[in-house]
Amino acid sequence: MGNFFKELAENKILWTAISAWFVAQFLKGVFYYAVEKRINFKRFVVGSGGMPSSHSALVTSLATAVGIAKGWDSPMTAIAIMFAAVVMYDAAGVRLAASRQAVILNKIVDEIFEEGEFHQERLKELLGHTPVEVIAGATLGVIMALLLMK
Repeated sequence: MGNFFKELAENKILWTAISAWFVAQFLKGVFYYAVEKRINFKRFVVGSGGMPSSHSALVTSLATAVGIAKGWDSPMTAIAIMFAAVVMYDAAGVRLAASRQAVILNKIVDEIFEEGEFHQERLKELLGHTPVEVIAGATLGVIMALLLMK
């Protein structure tokens, strides 16, 4: 078991992906501050949606790092690339649609039950990403892998 943790700690591909996620989350907090003129510490650590997509940064850095380390014709690289494609499609497609539906449903709840005693929990509206946020995250992920996998 000792080798497991040692090998995991030395896994350059894993740390490249984690680093890309961390940088994307940090930038998300910075961009939030630039737009809203206030600090939201949740944007630095957790939270879906926003610029850039940390999911896209993580999966593209993972795919790029695997490609660099194992070769671009490797089955592992193919798996990582397809995994990245599914995650980014979901972020910009399904989750973005769910975000838009949450905005509309929250508006309906506000309008219908404005004066009543109805206590409806508001839906989380920031779930998905715009295509620009996904592309920015993906670009960040590739850059991070190229820098860290030297």
